[in-house]
Amino acid sequence: MKSLIGAVVGAFCVAAPALAETPAAIVEDVQGKVDGIAFMDYVAPGKIIKLGPKASITLSYLKSCQRETISEGVVLVGAEQSTVQLGEVKREKVPCDTNAAKLSEREANQSAATTFRTMRSDAKGAPAKLPTLYGVAPLVQAKSGSTLVIERTDGKEPTISIPLRNDVMIGGKFYDFAKAGKSLTPGGSYLAILGAKRYAFQVDASATSSPTPIVGRLLRLE
Repeated sequence: MKSLIGAVVGAFCVAAPALAETPAAIVEDVQGKVDGIAFMDYVAPGKIIKLGPKASITLSYLKSCQRETISEGVVLVGAEQSTVQLGEVKREKVPCDTNAAKLSEREANQSAATTFRTMRSDAKGAPAKLPTLYGVAPLVQAKSGSTLVIERTDGKEPTISIPLRNDVMIGGKFYDFAKAGKSLTPGGSYLAILGAKRYAFQVDASATSSPTPIVGRLLRLE
């Protein structure tokens, strides 16, 4: 079996493109022996993952909203889904918005006022659809040591201010509202404030407090 896995890895190495800087998927779960991969890691296209006996991994793709649970075998990470050899993969399409999972450079670099204004309207001045989260408890990627402020923009709601200390962050870079027992309102529009930056987003009207795949509630601010 080891020689067969080695042959598959060798074939993948020949076929795989050069590793891209932009992540394709996020690791939602790891079970068993999986070398070099941990919970909440990002993986880029071309990444090869070897799963040991009885090991499994769950990947959520940021662009395609595909959620894969892969058991054993060898995994080649793609742009929108994985190629799996000598293992089993179960795929499901989950609600997610790539605009929330990966904010554009324009949104990340604009000043506070300009960011909010441009995200509220399109190029012709018509109302624009805000990046949407499909869970009421966002998973926020932000720099540890900063302060995250969440303000409701379409109604009255207490402002949430969260010091992003190392002891409340996952892996030093994620703050999980669900883990902290905090939530937002279904259908609400919000501003996430991080230093001088502002990010407008909304929570889907059908969002619930039930467990939601990470990719559907991921808000990347850094």
